[in-house]
Amino acid sequence: MNIIFCLFGTMIRSNCKGLDQFSAKRDPLEIFKEWFEAASESGIELPEAMSLATATRDARPSNRIVLLKEFDKDGFKFYTNYESRKALELDENPRASLVFHWAILRRQIRIEGDVTRIPEKESFKYFKTRPRNSQIGSWASQQSTSLDSREILLGRFEMYQKKFSGIEVPLPPFWGGYLLLPSTIEFWEGRDDRLHDRLLFIRQGVDWHSERLFP
Repeated sequence: MNIIFCLFGTMIRSNCKGLDQFSAKRDPLEIFKEWFEAASESGIELPEAMSLATATRDARPSNRIVLLKEFDKDGFKFYTNYESRKALELDENPRASLVFHWAILRRQIRIEGDVTRIPEKESFKYFKTRPRNSQIGSWASQQSTSLDSREILLGRFEMYQKKFSGIEVPLPPFWGGYLLLPSTIEFWEGRDDRLHDRLLFIRQGVDWHSERLFP
C-alpha cells in the first residue's frame, strides 16, 4: 500500500483528503486497517499502543495503555493477567473502550464494545510467540497487587527461571487474551482551522450505520 504524506503545519499526516463522503459508505474495519498500516509505516514508536478504559459494576472507571496484538473482522485482541485490575473490572462489567492516538498523523480512533475472553488454546498460541523472559515474567508478576520491594519481584522471576529451566514455559492459568467486539468506531482527523473530521460508525446487526459529527 502506498502512503502519501502531506504537510500539515509542522506536522505530517498520511491522507490529504481527510474523511470524504465516500468514507461513510465503507466498512470501518477496513478504514481502521488502512489507518493502522499508515501509522505503522510512518515510523511512530508503538503504533499498536492503545488506551483501554474499563469500569466496575458501579461505573467507577479506570484507564491504562496496553498493546493491540491482533485485529480482524471479529474485533480487537489484547492480552493480560486475568487477576489484574482491568480483568477484574471486565469480569464485573464486560464492556470497554479503546483509543488510538497518532499525533504526528493528526488521527484518533475511538472504539467501544463488549469484551469476552478468547479460548485458552488461542491464548497459548500467542503466548508461545513471546520472548522466553517475557513468558517467565508473566508467571512472576502478581499484577496489580501490592509489592513491598522490587527485590521480591526479581526473586520470583529467578524462581520461575529455575523452575522452567530446560523446558517449555507453560501458559499461566491466570493469563490470556480478550476480544473486544466493536459496537461503535469513531474516526477523527485533524483539519485546518479546527474544522476537524469526525465519522462515527454504529453496528446494526451485521451492518454498520454511519454519521458525520461536528468537531
